[in-house]
Amino acid sequence: MAQQAEGGKTPTGPLAGIRVVDLTVNVLGPVATQVLGDMGADVIKIETLQGDPNRDTGPSRNPRMSAMHMNVNRNKRSVTLNLKSPDSLAALMRLVETADVFVHSMRPAAAERLGVSYEAIAQCNPRIIYAFGPGYRQDGPHRDYPAYDDVVQGESGIAALMSQVNGEPRFYPTVIIDKFCGYVLASSIGMALYSRERTGKGQQVQVPMFETILTFNYLEHLWGAAFDPPLEPGIGYVRLLTRHRRPYPTKDGYICVLAVNDEQWKRILPVLGRADLIADPRFATTPARVKHYDELYGIVGEQLKLRTTAEWHELLDREDIPNGPMRTLQELLHDPYLTETGFFHHYEHPTEGAAVTTAIPVNFSQTPANLHRPPPCLGEHTQEVFAEIGLSEADITKLR
Repeated sequence: MAQQAEGGKTPTGPLAGIRVVDLTVNVLGPVATQVLGDMGADVIKIETLQGDPNRDTGPSRNPRMSAMHMNVNRNKRSVTLNLKSPDSLAALMRLVETADVFVHSMRPAAAERLGVSYEAIAQCNPRIIYAFGPGYRQDGPHRDYPAYDDVVQGESGIAALMSQVNGEPRFYPTVIIDKFCGYVLASSIGMALYSRERTGKGQQVQVPMFETILTFNYLEHLWGAAFDPPLEPGIGYVRLLTRHRRPYPTKDGYICVLAVNDEQWKRILPVLGRADLIADPRFATTPARVKHYDELYGIVGEQLKLRTTAEWHELLDREDIPNGPMRTLQELLHDPYLTETGFFHHYEHPTEGAAVTTAIPVNFSQTPANLHRPPPCLGEHTQEVFAEIGLSEADITKLR
């Protein structure tokens, strides 16, 4: 049964009392600020009179309230401003004076032209945490290049990794870079706030998309190149690049299985009917398996075809081997475990009616996060926010 909308609830997360001025659009920035809002921050989303372009991305019941907007803008208030107007820019600076964090999605040159560079914002509020997620490092020649998820997936080696496995370069079927970098940006802002509590000083935080995801990719794939000169077989964690690393077909579906150490392999091979391989020098130790993962995973795949998914699940659980059936996102909407744990939160949006969002997965024992505001309509809180900082009715009307 749908619950009442969250509007009016008091934020209870670890960032309750922190104010965020949010000039972000699309995915990376809004993901970061939604995380901050989920953690209790008062996130004020500053939008143009046309709104964040994502307000029009995906299905919707009403204009400017698309599924994409609903999914990355909960726990925020929306204010509309034409920042090319001196009066609106002055009002923004009044708001910045009351804020702890300022986040934007612009390239540095554009932010400077608009009058919201780090220097301008810090002059207004020296304790501000000023954050953004550019495409590339700001001390390099690509500092002003545009960057989008698909482009950086190609530049950072992701598409080529897919080609090594499948024979054709592909993107991940998700905006992995925007979302991952959004979480890194939120985390980095939290660390900067902690530093400010200790030192009293604000600072600028940059999370470049290209370098951030490249560090992420190289975590395991630097492999032999972690040494100088590189050791064989060079770049690429071989276990992840075998064509046999995939959901394994069973008699009636697919199952995902992973054994990672000597003890688990000693338990799983007899279950698969291949106890003879326990002492095989190719597979007996981790260093040996690393060289022969393609052969070993191929054998595992052939054996798993012999029983149903449920039969394998029971046998592998008995041996404490990590495993689970492959599921679709559609199936997960009605998964009994997720229903029992309340993962999907059903609520009544003031203008959009019955709606669904995901629960906040992070748990804090002393400062639990909560869903306290539904995704805002465009400009819904303009009057409210500027009245809070002392602007008169006449001034607010002029801004509109």
